[in-house]
Amino acid sequence: MKVVIASGKGGTGKTTIAINLATYISSLNQQPIRLLDCDVEAPNAHLFIKPNYSHEYKVTVKRPFLNKKSCTACGKCVSACNYNVFAKIKNDILVFPELCHSCGACFHLCPKQALLAESVEIGKIQLSENNNSFYFGQGVLNIGESAAPVVITTLKKHCIEQAFNIIDASPGTSCSVVKAMEGSDVAILVTEPTPFGLSDLKLAINLTAKLGISTGVVINRSFNDDLLITDFCQKHNVPVIGKIPFQKEYAKSYSRGEILINHFHELEHIFANIVDSIYKIKDLPPHKIKKDDIYIISPHKDKELNTFAQEHKVNELVIVSGKGGTGKTTIAGAIAELINNKIIADVDVDASNLHLVLDARIIREANFIGGKKYFIDYELCTSCGLCKEHCQFNAIKTSSEGFLTIDKLACEGCGFCEKICPVQAIFSEDSVCGKWYESSTNVGPLSHAKLEIGEENSGKLVAEVRKQAKYLANNHHVDFILNDGPPGTGCPVISSITGASLILIV
Repeated sequence: MKVVIASGKGGTGKTTIAINLATYISSLNQQPIRLLDCDVEAPNAHLFIKPNYSHEYKVTVKRPFLNKKSCTACGKCVSACNYNVFAKIKNDILVFPELCHSCGACFHLCPKQALLAESVEIGKIQLSENNNSFYFGQGVLNIGESAAPVVITTLKKHCIEQAFNIIDASPGTSCSVVKAMEGSDVAILVTEPTPFGLSDLKLAINLTAKLGISTGVVINRSFNDDLLITDFCQKHNVPVIGKIPFQKEYAKSYSRGEILINHFHELEHIFANIVDSIYKIKDLPPHKIKKDDIYIISPHKDKELNTFAQEHKVNELVIVSGKGGTGKTTIAGAIAELINNKIIADVDVDASNLHLVLDARIIREANFIGGKKYFIDYELCTSCGLCKEHCQFNAIKTSSEGFLTIDKLACEGCGFCEKICPVQAIFSEDSVCGKWYESSTNVGPLSHAKLEIGEENSGKLVAEVRKQAKYLANNHHVDFILNDGPPGTGCPVISSITGASLILIV
């Protein structure tokens, strides 16, 4: 059994549910338990478990190193790379390895073999084999790295068939969460009975529907008046399998780093019901999401978006945190009320919700093209398997009918398959990775966006939201931008704080 604990947003209680679920099942002494913390940007299950690690090893990837003696500056590496790792300046090739996704296209296509593969450490795996009666492991991504899916995939190799495997995923619906969810039998989505909780739950439920994973919902901090969540779940045939009451004593115990079920035995029957429901859900067909307004905003007027941002010197305050759920949006909303003559930007594009606080009304919107999607022309394809052999992301599968197919959620858009196909049976189209919005609020103009479910390139969309905020600042003749930033320490955060004047950490 593989059960993934996820949510559309941080701070809902994923780790609380994951740890207490593992603790409860291990107390039954019926089967081995494995808890893997796949929130690799900001893992925190260890704060409660307090493990003694028995094994620790590095996670590395291959990145290009240029042998200038062999390089002729032909530029084929530049055209081969979809991630802008290479640039040709006059007769020199510049390499920016931190942008590399390790797809391998450049190594394969360099005619002079002037690119050498260099192993670079991007994170680590820590394992505690016998801790609190269950096996615990966590992945830790190095600060500033973008290859979280590699660390997650490496950690998930420690799932075993004989165990009840619990995977604590990162918040949101981006590629990191997709990697954590892949191969799971059941997804448990943790939410809270608020408009924020509902907005983020809609994103998460849509993701599990796309992945075809049977899903249940746990309502954390429940007031027993949860119609906002239960009505939505009933409408989409997703069962609510547990409710954790809102109790001040639970919050105090959590803040001390205690495992709740060890101190509040009334929770045992709640987790017993959750476990029973997991086995029932496993045998149910995956839900199919009905058409619904996922992104809750007032009706808008369709206008073409001018994406040109004029040069205008502004001061930018970015509100960030290392973890979700600390209160960034609460602080941003409060500051927005207090400061006059500013532009507001929500650069948490993976799961934005500042628009809910500010009652945003869309004025303009535009598609965000963040990369390419790849397709196979079956009339040309000979099923030689060369593309599947060279795909580093396991995005090319063989269907039950024997055809090669490209998994759109697993594909990272490197284009290696298109470049090496001997019969040119693979083609690409621009990928709409999300939408950018300009909205009006009672406290000023708002620039914000929505990253499509399962997409990456969130760092690029963050940059687009900031660019449009500067465009608005120029048009409104203001010199201050307030940014509500994303959680974590990965590329979206780096994109949000680069060049900013002030950082506020919540």
